[in-house]
Amino acid sequence: MLATLLLYLTPFGLAESPGATISNEQIEVKLYLPDAKRGFYRGTRFDWSGVIHSLKFRGHDYYGPWFTKTDATVNDFIYDGSDITAGPCSAAVGPVDEFGPIGWEDAKPGKTFIKIGVGALRKPADGTAYDNFRLYEIAEHGKWDIQKFSDSIVFSQTLKDATSGYGYNYSKTVQLTSGKPEMVLLHTLRNTGSRTMKTTVYNHNFLSLDQQPPGPGITITLPFQIQSAEPPKKHLAEILGNKVVYLATLKDKDTVEMAVEGFGNIPQDNQIRIENTALGAGMTIEGDHQLVSEFLWSIRSVLAVEPFIAISLEPGQEFSWRTKYEYYTLPAH
Repeated sequence: MLATLLLYLTPFGLAESPGATISNEQIEVKLYLPDAKRGFYRGTRFDWSGVIHSLKFRGHDYYGPWFTKTDATVNDFIYDGSDITAGPCSAAVGPVDEFGPIGWEDAKPGKTFIKIGVGALRKPADGTAYDNFRLYEIAEHGKWDIQKFSDSIVFSQTLKDATSGYGYNYSKTVQLTSGKPEMVLLHTLRNTGSRTMKTTVYNHNFLSLDQQPPGPGITITLPFQIQSAEPPKKHLAEILGNKVVYLATLKDKDTVEMAVEGFGNIPQDNQIRIENTALGAGMTIEGDHQLVSEFLWSIRSVLAVEPFIAISLEPGQEFSWRTKYEYYTLPAH
């Protein structure tokens, strides 16, 4: 059975964007679809596929906008009184992937480099370093194919960029597990070009549970003893062994962020548990490849734990990875 294909209003009521709804017996997920003209996300930072703006389970909504406005002149985001204004490259929602740029160093000004899930981007002539918050010209979008079913959706992007010598077939499936409050992201990347592809990918995991600010009651648990060269401010959060515990509700320009260290070279360390006892809900995130880095970032409207993995593909090679999300509620006290 095909999923529902809709035009969703953006959170700002400015335009309609193509979307789809999938569900199983436990959860309902609403996604935005890639579209160069009307898509909700058209930046050059994040993968355009699988942009989830709502996941509902037992009265809780795990995702949604963490910003209140967008502005094409903004780099990343800014605070504007009670508003948070996001730039076009950061204005994404839900569990979105970002790949590192491929071919930036070798590309001459005016020539192209690659961002998987976006396309071939043109390198500007101003001599600046790569900036993932900057909106680059998209020289080639590639071809998107979308297959929609009642409980899953498959995104496929094919790109062949003769200028850079890079090419790929990229597939991302958002699959809901039958009978479980579980979502699985399945990725496959094949190098169809003539050059080696080396990059990283992470999921930003924008968690905006019930649109409530991070604060007391939130605990992040990892499988290893957490270390960080720059731990969070002590009045906001603290590291307790393999946990990060929030001590105060984030407000104004409060930020809890840190590079997470202490993991080993084993896939089993690529697991995250986030619980919010104040709201009575939690989730787990489980990857199947070893981490190369991990980062925690949160402000008053969103919390994100970002696990990075590495990809290296010779021409003709293929790489697959899987991330499983499980959602649950906590017993009432």
